[in-house]
Amino acid sequence: MKTAVHWFRRDLRIADNTGLIEAIRQAQHVWPLFILDDAILGGADMGAARVAFLLESIRSLERDLAGLGRPLTIRRGLPEPELVRFCREVGAEAVFCNRDYEPYCSQRDTRIFNALNGLGIGFEIFKDSVLCEDQDLLTQSGRPFAVFTPYSKAWKGRPVPPPRPRPARCHPPARSPASVALPDSPAAWGFPLRQTICAGGEPAARKCLSRFLRQSVRRYGEQRDYPALDGTSLLSPHLHFGTINVRTILKSLRDSLADASAAEHRNADVFVSQLIWREFYLQILWHFPRVATACFRTEYDRLEWKGSASHFQAWCAGQTGYPIVDAAMRCLNATGWMHNRARMIVAMFLAKDLLLSWQQGEQYFMRQLVDGDLAANNGGWQWCAGTGTDAAPYFRIFNPVSQGERFDPEGAFVRSWVPELAGLESRYIHRPWEAPSGSAELKRYPPRIVRHEEQRPRCLAMFQAVKKMPSPQSSRP
Repeated sequence: MKTAVHWFRRDLRIADNTGLIEAIRQAQHVWPLFILDDAILGGADMGAARVAFLLESIRSLERDLAGLGRPLTIRRGLPEPELVRFCREVGAEAVFCNRDYEPYCSQRDTRIFNALNGLGIGFEIFKDSVLCEDQDLLTQSGRPFAVFTPYSKAWKGRPVPPPRPRPARCHPPARSPASVALPDSPAAWGFPLRQTICAGGEPAARKCLSRFLRQSVRRYGEQRDYPALDGTSLLSPHLHFGTINVRTILKSLRDSLADASAAEHRNADVFVSQLIWREFYLQILWHFPRVATACFRTEYDRLEWKGSASHFQAWCAGQTGYPIVDAAMRCLNATGWMHNRARMIVAMFLAKDLLLSWQQGEQYFMRQLVDGDLAANNGGWQWCAGTGTDAAPYFRIFNPVSQGERFDPEGAFVRSWVPELAGLESRYIHRPWEAPSGSAELKRYPPRIVRHEEQRPRCLAMFQAVKKMPSPQSSRP
């Protein structure tokens, strides 16, 4: 094959990139291409933090590819016509890319396959962002796993392939196709950035991984639930945009644990479980695409959410009167990121204390998060709301006070994001309504918008009302 295109999507790196390496192996000349997809950029759930991270990651990819003598061409529009147009410009015989598992992307790829095939251009697509995709792990009856634990056991039983080698440098072309200039800020595209987000790009991803392996992974299982500690990997945005690959992470993890104790290995295994959760939710989305807008357990589509719009606005703004909830939401609004334990607390609070639809919270998260990932975000929200893959989860209801006291015992996380309470004694930090009535802090901090002890039975009644309804034809998507 003389000429091919590698179409970058959610694989914004040159190292361990399956589609790119296969294109270089099979074609004499490879044109790297990235298309700014108007359908994605114009989506209702797109937010400034993700756009900013994307722009920085593309710029980083441009620099890295230029160093290999392979300039990146950037186009903007709908992928089908843009890709066909580019292939004609460069005389491509095939397009190489890595698979994306979201419903829109799989439908788009089917259309593109048909369009390219009609022109005699090949469309080669590869597994790259996961170790196990849709048909790799199935139950003994040939069905997709719908419960995490057996899926995790099956996942761990499969070998981990080594990372693919880094592409070699080549002579740059004499002339490159026209390319769209990237704006300095996402505001130019209608996404004013009001958050301070983490750095994007492959070098930043490797730096992030190195820091985690050096500082935190050996205590991950012990520290990951405490939002005031630097105990998590912060790799989620890099995995979402593909600035690092799970194969690279697992090899680096294995190398870093060569001298680790049994306890340190157990801590690291908890981190591996988080990588498995990511792939579990991706295969749920692939096999059951309706979960993108509806409950995994279809009977819960009939839930009657009774919460109010004013409560939702208070939740978004971090003004609920529950310090751990408010600290987490203010952190999200300021940084585009939220600690995983905090995500569970605020999601459970929205659905089961405020009695508001999980879809509202899911959509708000997607617009705010720098790591907003449809599969992971949807799976996490449905787990917290009690509508997801767990067998009988609706009665799991976090108490926001006890969660704060357990995972932020001295209130360090709360004090950093809720300055109104910074001077409050630790015994009151998660229950400020019990502080002496003359406390100055109470004058600046809102009262509770609901009482957890009153909302819990209302939530249970809401779910139990659905349980008493006649069963739908199917309880699964």
